[in-house]
Amino acid sequence: MRTTRLNRRDWLKKGMLTAGGVMAAPYFSFAETSTAPLQLDQNGDAIYSPFFKEYLPKNFREFPVLEAKLNANENPYGPSPMALDALKNSASGGNRYAWKELFQLVDKIAKFEGVTSKNIMMGPGSSDLLEKTAMVLFMNGGNVVSADPAYMSLIRVAEAAGGSWKPVPLKDDWSHDLKAMEAAIDEETKLVYICNPNNPTGTITDSKELLDFCSRVSEKVPVFVDEAYLWFLDDGAKKSMVSLINEGKDVIIARTFSKIHGMAGLRVGYAVAQEATLDKLQKITRAGMGISYPSVYAAMGAMDDAEFIESSRLKNTACREYVYAELTKMGIEYVPSHTSFMIFPIEMEGKEFLKKMTDLKVGVRAFNFMGKNWCRVSMGTMDEMKLFTDALGKVIV
Repeated sequence: MRTTRLNRRDWLKKGMLTAGGVMAAPYFSFAETSTAPLQLDQNGDAIYSPFFKEYLPKNFREFPVLEAKLNANENPYGPSPMALDALKNSASGGNRYAWKELFQLVDKIAKFEGVTSKNIMMGPGSSDLLEKTAMVLFMNGGNVVSADPAYMSLIRVAEAAGGSWKPVPLKDDWSHDLKAMEAAIDEETKLVYICNPNNPTGTITDSKELLDFCSRVSEKVPVFVDEAYLWFLDDGAKKSMVSLINEGKDVIIARTFSKIHGMAGLRVGYAVAQEATLDKLQKITRAGMGISYPSVYAAMGAMDDAEFIESSRLKNTACREYVYAELTKMGIEYVPSHTSFMIFPIEMEGKEFLKKMTDLKVGVRAFNFMGKNWCRVSMGTMDEMKLFTDALGKVIV
């Protein structure tokens, strides 16, 4: 069994080198991307697996002026009015640490989720919690099993910490291949990671099948279910895996205020897990330390603003339906989405596509997987989506 431990110097050294000697500093262009270094190919694109890469702009540290910023799955309508009021009223307390107030937020979240406060761990966004989990679990090696393509934050940090990734391709219907994922588990597996709905595909795995999978597999190895986009579903609460916590299952569920609540820049997220699991993580990391005093109050206000949450969901759905219709007019077969973004194939090299869209002041993402090039576009306002479809029509002509 691998028993490599990394001190700070080793960690930094490992983060700058690969077998090919080609690594990049963190990809700062998009806040949702992992802070772990990227491995680049000869064209300067990010390699995630032999079957999954992301096309990057030639200079990805530049921040072009965009009229439609649709590249980071941000909610264009938030924070909610109640969150903003709470933020403004608490701003004068920004000179204080928020420990007492954080406990209040934890209690509020625990009540909402139907668990105890000891089952909640806070962090500045859910990506922070994914990455902390990866650092703790994989500093002595081991592997993580996940879908391919997948959201890479946890996976990149697991690899940087000394672990490895066992990618399992999505099924033809874009759902997780749960049978193949279970078969991929071996004696070195430290974690199974599932993002549902999945990023970057926007697709969903049947909740009943996933619940059965998590219940059984968590008896062998912890299962991390990233539910960042769950509340964009009409019946999101019914599709969550959080009920397994009260059954004693070793699952971790991540949630964030960055998406439906529109608080990506305020950095609040949380994990729901067994107390023993959270104790293991918090022996090394400091839960909630990165959340500011005003952000804690903003999160409590956001939780109370049911009207805003429903409005965001409905506007997001309307924008998706609009883009569906426009893509159909263009003869493009899109992948139906259950999130605040969607993907569709592009008959163009990814870097060229990104440049042409950026030249028209529209920001999107471009990937290659399943043997095709894909655009991933976030849902903005309806005006932004009209700018997007207009630009797309010019680019693909």
